[in-house]
Amino acid sequence: MVKADNLVFEYILRDEEGNVSGINKALDEVTLDIHPGQFIAILGHNGCGKSTFARHINALLAPTSGTIYVDNKDASKAENILDIRQVAGMVFQNPDNQIIGSVVEEDVAFGPENMGVNVDEMWERVLDSLSKVGMQAYRKSSPNKLSGGQKQRVAIAGTLAMKPKCIVLDEPTAMLDPIGRSEVIDVITKLNKQENVTIILITHYLEEIENADVVFVMSEGKIVMQGTPGQIFARQDELREYKLEVPQTAILSKMLYDGGVINRKTVMNTEELVEVIAKAFEIKQDI
Repeated sequence: MVKADNLVFEYILRDEEGNVSGINKALDEVTLDIHPGQFIAILGHNGCGKSTFARHINALLAPTSGTIYVDNKDASKAENILDIRQVAGMVFQNPDNQIIGSVVEEDVAFGPENMGVNVDEMWERVLDSLSKVGMQAYRKSSPNKLSGGQKQRVAIAGTLAMKPKCIVLDEPTAMLDPIGRSEVIDVITKLNKQENVTIILITHYLEEIENADVVFVMSEGKIVMQGTPGQIFARQDELREYKLEVPQTAILSKMLYDGGVINRKTVMNTEELVEVIAKAFEIKQDI
């Protein structure tokens, strides 16, 4: 689905007077493969290059050097941009910047309509997309009356209605409360597992990578770690070095494992940790 080979992106730094003061390498020879149907998480602190990489997938940025292919098309070539943007949909951090309609269903219809989809199919796509994100009951509502999590789900539905093979989500939960964050992560996990949509989640929240197939950790424009969520969570000291906050559940599970209390080094959520501890002490969870 996505193949990056020695991808480099540089931009010019200027001082207060507008003079060139240097060059920043936002992406530094990034190489990775993302296969169809995968749930990929790209993790890193602010300024690590993860959002810059996301914008290359959707051809919003062109590489300084190296190559990136999306659905076997070179994203740096102008003639491929339209096709790539239909293959790889994008969901941004602030849903208010992506929602333009005054009614939910009209907003979701905007993309297919501009693609020239006929009216009957367009409304089928709208209803189907809203149903998949759990927002069909709000189809006649004003987006202004929705919560942040609901708005983001509408934004995802709008992208989904264009039938992309891949959805890139650039820190989609950064502006949401815990409930809204949970709603969005549940929706994209369902789209991946049930609809086989390739998901590329850009985030700095380790709690959100639990369902990913592969996690890439970025720092200073480079990929510095790669593995399954369990493998990444197990490397807690390295995560801290890269300014990433390790979830309390993972910290506690490692302490219990090191102390010989449980037989699993890394547990990624509270419910699972309760089960592991209960099994270790052979107690019932409802006590």
